[in-house]
Amino acid sequence: MNIAAHIVVQDAAEAAGWYANAFGARELSRIPLPGTKVMTVELAFGDSVVHVGSEFPDMGIVSPLTIGGTATVLQINTDDADGLWTRAVNAGAEARHQLADSFWGERHGQLGDPFGHRWDIAQRVRDVPHDEIVAAAAQAFGTG
Repeated sequence: MNIAAHIVVQDAAEAAGWYANAFGARELSRIPLPGTKVMTVELAFGDSVVHVGSEFPDMGIVSPLTIGGTATVLQINTDDADGLWTRAVNAGAEARHQLADSFWGERHGQLGDPFGHRWDIAQRVRDVPHDEIVAAAAQAFGTG
């Protein structure tokens, strides 16, 4: 069993090109529709697959831009967080949380893409014992 994300954007073809440029995603397949619209594009982000579908508001299939945001975050684990971060920002991603070393042992930051989705960029930089992460989380979020 595995999970493959399916995200909705206003224009799947445009988003697929942006994800290739910004994150190095590789197109596996696409389902074009008559005219210029694309139903979905299947992208590989390393070993993971993300399906990027165009929105169809009359069918209730809408993007974060249409509904005013998203609570979902996709995380890209990489061996070069700084390089991927720079590449994505140069492609037009918006820094939501700056890339920095985190208390849980990752170099970590969050970006917003032009299509309304959020992406964490993460690179494991050190191992941190679980009890230390729990204590640091309690302190960081005001409960410790």
